[in-house]
Amino acid sequence: MVRKFNEKVLEGQLQKDLEKYRKRAIELGASDAKVITIDMVILDERVRAKCMYPKCRRYGTNLNCPPYTPDANQTQKIVENYEYGIFFKLDVPSEDIAGPLARESRAYGPYSVKRAEIVAKLEAEAFHDGYHLALGFGGGSCKGDYCPNVECDALKPGQACRAPLKARAAMEAVSMDVYTMATKVGWDIYPIGERTPPSEVPCGLFLGMVLVC
Repeated sequence: MVRKFNEKVLEGQLQKDLEKYRKRAIELGASDAKVITIDMVILDERVRAKCMYPKCRRYGTNLNCPPYTPDANQTQKIVENYEYGIFFKLDVPSEDIAGPLARESRAYGPYSVKRAEIVAKLEAEAFHDGYHLALGFGGGSCKGDYCPNVECDALKPGQACRAPLKARAAMEAVSMDVYTMATKVGWDIYPIGERTPPSEVPCGLFLGMVLVC
């Protein structure tokens, strides 16, 4: 049942809800999920700069990638209004994310879509529980997940996003240092590139987060 909105959720109820969302992330397919405090969201303007140098092929192609996403200063102003977040990971088999064949075939695509779905569902469930400002962030480019072969409608005057309830900005697109954040919650994460042999990494990580209150 949808709750009546209250200006302030009691701390006891909030903690119960946060644990519910953490478990829900795992039910939806996450490999693990953590309740984090907002001081664990690490911002560094160099992360967003990496979208430009070397320039990502998705740069400037959609509303959820730079230069259209908030920079580190803008993100800081948004984040500091929250207290908690649900931070989750999806383990991606190394053969589906490392090496040129995985990149060319986009074998990691289903994991990326799954991450976006978890973010969207957690955000929606929190909204209907009375956390009307719940805000989700994914990873990578939403264009690759939903509109790989067409122009982004959201960038066209008078048009809207084709997947407004699922497409979200990547954590890295708003300057969140996801590598350091993952390490701080105890998750192993490895730098993986197109030439990384799958045998050299145990797995890849796809990360997502929903800020709740």
